[in-house]
Amino acid sequence: MGSKRNVRKENMARNQKKVRVEKDTEKVIRNRQVGDNGAKLIFEDPILCAEFLRGYTEIPLLKDVRPEDIEDISERFLPMFQEGRDSDAVKKVRIKGMELFLIAIVERQSKVHYDMAFRLLRYIVMILTDYENEQERLHPGITKTKDFKYPPILPIVYYEGNETWSAVKNFHERVYLSDVLGEYIPDFRYLVVPLHDYSDAKLIEKGDELSLLMLINKLRNSSEFKKLKDVPVKYLENLSENTPEYLLHLIGKIIAVLLYRLNVPRDEVEAFTDQIERRKFDMLFDSFEAYDVQETRRVSREEGREEKLASLICKKMKKGYDVAEIADMLEEKESVVQEICEVVNRLGRDCDPGKIVKELAKRRKEKIS
Repeated sequence: MGSKRNVRKENMARNQKKVRVEKDTEKVIRNRQVGDNGAKLIFEDPILCAEFLRGYTEIPLLKDVRPEDIEDISERFLPMFQEGRDSDAVKKVRIKGMELFLIAIVERQSKVHYDMAFRLLRYIVMILTDYENEQERLHPGITKTKDFKYPPILPIVYYEGNETWSAVKNFHERVYLSDVLGEYIPDFRYLVVPLHDYSDAKLIEKGDELSLLMLINKLRNSSEFKKLKDVPVKYLENLSENTPEYLLHLIGKIIAVLLYRLNVPRDEVEAFTDQIERRKFDMLFDSFEAYDVQETRRVSREEGREEKLASLICKKMKKGYDVAEIADMLEEKESVVQEICEVVNRLGRDCDPGKIVKELAKRRKEKIS
């Protein structure tokens, strides 16, 4: 009885987990900017955000940033962000007793945004205006004093596209006659962190939770998962042993978003995230058999077209037409018609379209081998 009860408990827990993953990802899956939402989950979390600032910006001032040093203030500015993007993040980072405002703009599109410098300038003005208003509320008149200073703002673009980021990074260069007016033109530069500049080996070397998410985020279709089967066991063991419980759940949510973007079937996603939450990192890529649904659909459509063509050719053959005549009537290449006619003759004039397509696939496979 005890063993049956335990099995029921495990099944209940698994079903609850399945429902939780579906609820957690339902909103972001429906959203057309799925990757934006995945990035939002990353930058909302203080541990992952701290890992990003420490390990991926290469700015010495940020090398010792801890999760507790980061305060998210994005909600103040989201209504003003372009296109209502909810992936953009504004972080107040406390470093050595001072406050540094950080803007992290998450860019997922494959093409480069050439207006990024101006977009960031608008964000900077919003943040500085908000800071000024806040200081005036706390200390009336302080912004008009001689010693008042604004906080530094670090604009960052986390770029996930495949193309090289070719937009100018300095607003000064986007202004007409800036070479003549020089110092009178606003001059600032933003930092680009391109995901695809990081090799798998370089990410694995970092050994943090964010590196695992980046490894998966680099995949462009689910068939590329086979590349991750060579991930070192020590890397996975370290994540399994040291990742906090809540972060395991969050990583599962983020990876679910990324996998759904790759058209991975729901049961595969659930199995994968279940291994993460159960700390089975060493088995993470062994049993994953993801496939590209788009490719499957393409093959299915092609097979359907061939079945229809085979059926038409069979009818013409029964009426005594030769290959050239059939090709002309159906406006098909003679080589294609010839191949199907040969299969039909081989099958003894069996005009079952399904059998013909299977035999065609078999013949093509034999030719390749």
